[in-house]
Amino acid sequence: MSYPVMEHFYTLQGEGAYSGQAAYFIRLGGCDVGCVWCDVKESWDASVHPTMKVDEIVALASAQPGRIAVITGGEPAMYNLTALCDALHSKGFRVHIETSGAYPIRGSFDWITLSPKKFKAPIDESLAKANELKVVVYNKSDFKWGEEHAQKVSDKCILYLQPEWSKKEEMTPSIISYIQAHPEWQLSLQTHKYINIP
Repeated sequence: MSYPVMEHFYTLQGEGAYSGQAAYFIRLGGCDVGCVWCDVKESWDASVHPTMKVDEIVALASAQPGRIAVITGGEPAMYNLTALCDALHSKGFRVHIETSGAYPIRGSFDWITLSPKKFKAPIDESLAKANELKVVVYNKSDFKWGEEHAQKVSDKCILYLQPEWSKKEEMTPSIISYIQAHPEWQLSLQTHKYINIP
């Protein structure tokens, strides 16, 4: 089994519940969600990225001491990730996915970060599996968008609001005020961008 891999690297998780923890990122190529503010648009065309076999990916990840593997994209749920999850689990990894939720999630995951996008809405099946809902706030209408999707996740799902990077100066104060009024939400920041790591 092989997957188109845009990049893979060892770093710290910059967002959400595992922020600050060492993690090996596997960024798969291919995405049809089409966010206008996407910061990895070069991931969209899967055909331009080399394919890597599961054992090759897992060997590279296993060479590092951290045991969190984050499968991201692109939109990784476009693929059946069962083989990759199973191989990573066999080496002692916690396996996380970052997805828009637009596709069924195939594979055994220890943590599912679902970030719904207006450009291709998430499906209810994927929303129900989310461990954290991460709503990117680009403008004030995104608060209502977030609330609509918060109704579709489990009671145990952590709710995050995260300013879109190019609008962070404008939107972060609004997010803070919103969370103060709606304390079921938490703030997520892209800390990896602040400290300039991948």
